[in-house]
Amino acid sequence: MRDLVDAIRPLLGSVMSEIGVQESDWNNLLAGSTDSTFADVALPCHSLSKVLRKAPNTIADEILENLGSTTEGICQVSSINGFLNFSADPNWLCEILQESLIDDRLRVLTEEPRVIVIDYSSPNVAKHMHVGHLRSTVIGDALNRMLSHKGHRVVPENHIGDWGTPFGMLIEHLIDLGLDSEAQHIDLSTFYSDARAKFDADSDFASRSRARVVRMQSSEPETIELWQMLVDRSLIHFNEVYQRMGILLSNNDLAGESKYESALPRVVEKLAEVGLLEESDGAKVVYLDGWKNREGEPLPLIIQKADGGYNYATSDLACILDRIENVGSRDFLYVVGAEQAQHFAMVFEVARNAGFMDEGVNAIHVPFGLVMGTDGKKLASRTGGAVHLNDLLIEAVERADAIVAEKSPNLSKDERAEVSKMLGIGAIKYADLSTDRNNNYTFEWEKMLSFDGNTAPYLQYAHARICSIFSKDEIDRDLIRDSEIILTHEREIALARALIRFPESLDSACSSHSPHKLATQLHNIAQAFGSFYEVCTVLNAENSTKLSRLALCDLTARTLQTGLDLLGIDSPHRM
Repeated sequence: MRDLVDAIRPLLGSVMSEIGVQESDWNNLLAGSTDSTFADVALPCHSLSKVLRKAPNTIADEILENLGSTTEGICQVSSINGFLNFSADPNWLCEILQESLIDDRLRVLTEEPRVIVIDYSSPNVAKHMHVGHLRSTVIGDALNRMLSHKGHRVVPENHIGDWGTPFGMLIEHLIDLGLDSEAQHIDLSTFYSDARAKFDADSDFASRSRARVVRMQSSEPETIELWQMLVDRSLIHFNEVYQRMGILLSNNDLAGESKYESALPRVVEKLAEVGLLEESDGAKVVYLDGWKNREGEPLPLIIQKADGGYNYATSDLACILDRIENVGSRDFLYVVGAEQAQHFAMVFEVARNAGFMDEGVNAIHVPFGLVMGTDGKKLASRTGGAVHLNDLLIEAVERADAIVAEKSPNLSKDERAEVSKMLGIGAIKYADLSTDRNNNYTFEWEKMLSFDGNTAPYLQYAHARICSIFSKDEIDRDLIRDSEIILTHEREIALARALIRFPESLDSACSSHSPHKLATQLHNIAQAFGSFYEVCTVLNAENSTKLSRLALCDLTARTLQTGLDLLGIDSPHRM
């Protein structure tokens, strides 16, 4: 509990000086603090054994004795097995909660603003978005929301695949279908696969496709017009998915491969100027110290292929130059699958060696695992192909609607549709965001739509449940925020402990780029509220207790709603 650590820091500092511990050593002690089953904060004194040449138990007892009554009103302190355990005092908890109650930001502080580019989603033109785009889109969007809330200027970039050699065959296939084809008439379900099959089977079509690439790269107007038709059709699809999911990305955030095409020769020139480029079988490459392939040979980063074409690495290096020189950012987050870890590590190293990035630039790959099916394999459709993301979202809402119809038959048709969308889309997002992004997770409809466990419906129901408390007596929640919070029952105290950790969990989620840390705390809060509401009467309590508990309910609802919103998930007021 960061607030408690901050409160005891000056008291500990004074005691540590008395017993001969340097400031750096006791700061390390505080940095190693943990939660424990005994207390809100546990400080392991083992690290001081070498400094003081005493057993951890003896050190903990000595510090406890020297603290005396100085922590009164803040926390109770005990010494157990070489740990100093600090348990927050209910009166101190009340003070912290009172601050949260009147603060629209719930004590979340803003940071010194930075310009942060977040590279996420990145679907491919002329293809349906599929489940493989889910994690990048959802995690990237949550980071966008959280870091913006902390005061940073986030620049989202959707690095779509809209350039390269496949577009030769795609444009030729479009011509074969008829030049008068409207963009919306292009069927993305089969368009790419049909073009690929034709390319592999028809040598004449393949020759035309290769020639079309050259015409595209030379910006022939007719070819660019056809290319734009493919892009426009794809954007209709992308935006439909983003709107259904509640994703912040828009056409203004597009930064496709085509954006950097004209800058690629400059990348090659700059790498040549600093002596990093070498030739390998006609290709221009960069060799980095320590990078080997499976055969133990030097592993090159290909910059320009033997046929003159460029690679993903070249485009990523051009991105870095653009983001520094034109966007004005020195912080880049790449929300891309874990399988690309080697690629980004090599690109970043080349960028630093070439002088594109100095030590003040933070380029960070934010990797994530796979979405797995219940069969233990990567999630796929019944036919074995990629699951279309839009179909997944539609099914989620349909499944949620069936659940809402059964649980809440009194909702109007419009209310039911709204709640079903909140639950269905929220369930998919939360199943992803509540998992440590470095891990794979299993996609299970029954589990993610459940009203029990660590799920979106569980948190959304907790929020709606609190809203129903205020609607029963038509209570003005704004007036409740003037109430005094009094904590006497152990369930009230447990809820208070969960609530004051909210700002800390958000900061931890932002600094580690791990939304699951915020999700975990929201679940803790919802659980603590459930336990509180089960045994603590609210509306029928004595007046001062009633007002205090209503204030706790209001603060809990606002915290859940704020936290879910930062994850990109809606909070129903009725369910």
